[in-house]
Amino acid sequence: MSKTTLPRHHRTRLMQIWRSAGWPCQDAVEIELLAAGLVHLQTSLDGHQQLKLTDTAIALLANARQLGLRSATLHDRIEHRFAQQQLLPQGRIVWRELMLRVALEDDPVVAEVAPEMPASDMLWADESQLPANVQRAAKRVWRIARPDLFSIRNTSAQRYLHPLVHEVKASRADLLSDLRHRSKRLAYQWLSEECHYVFPAGIAEPEELPEEYGVWVMHGDVDDAPRFELLRPARHVRCALPFTVWMALCKAAPLQRDEELRHAQTQLGSEPCDGEHG
Repeated sequence: MSKTTLPRHHRTRLMQIWRSAGWPCQDAVEIELLAAGLVHLQTSLDGHQQLKLTDTAIALLANARQLGLRSATLHDRIEHRFAQQQLLPQGRIVWRELMLRVALEDDPVVAEVAPEMPASDMLWADESQLPANVQRAAKRVWRIARPDLFSIRNTSAQRYLHPLVHEVKASRADLLSDLRHRSKRLAYQWLSEECHYVFPAGIAEPEELPEEYGVWVMHGDVDDAPRFELLRPARHVRCALPFTVWMALCKAAPLQRDEELRHAQTQLGSEPCDGEHG
């Protein structure tokens, strides 16, 4: 292990030592950290061995944090800003990039006798290679949806949940690519009562987007207190979240407000690291 590079598991261990009282685990990772001169053993006043980070380790952690902050994509930063400014202050519970199963109604087609198709050399055949009657044998098609931001109201009454999906697009190319996938948009509508696009101002006009979608635009630099403006509200359609969605929400950790994270870190005696946003 080089002193100029720090593998993730070594960086994680150093942060654990920094945040704790320095109690050693006495495992292989600590042997490597000791050999690299990133930590050293010392004896406490009570006679117990403790680990202490060296100046080199502290410098490497600081550098890794800066690299982590810079490596966050524009998409991720817009996503984080929007959640922190528009969703969490309203008391909504917000999740990022969930993986949710949705059931979509298959498009109706005229029944016809399909010709026999050649056997595929793939382990799992491409759907487009299957006969039409086989493709549409099931009334519903199950798909995986990954909304950028999924949120609900913090309420005990199901009729007031108001589930929302916000899709973030950092560029016009990304937005146009998304518009070509109708099934993806239908999946988001199946999951929520309203769907919105969020992107920097100037990327597209509301008239270019599906009329059922709301449109939010970001004014200013994402890293310098941007302002979000609602150009068009979304069409509201009532929906009830199925049991499978609730199970996925139970297993996932919602976002926290930056102020709450800073307060928690202050209570622990350290600052957030590695660009953690919750």
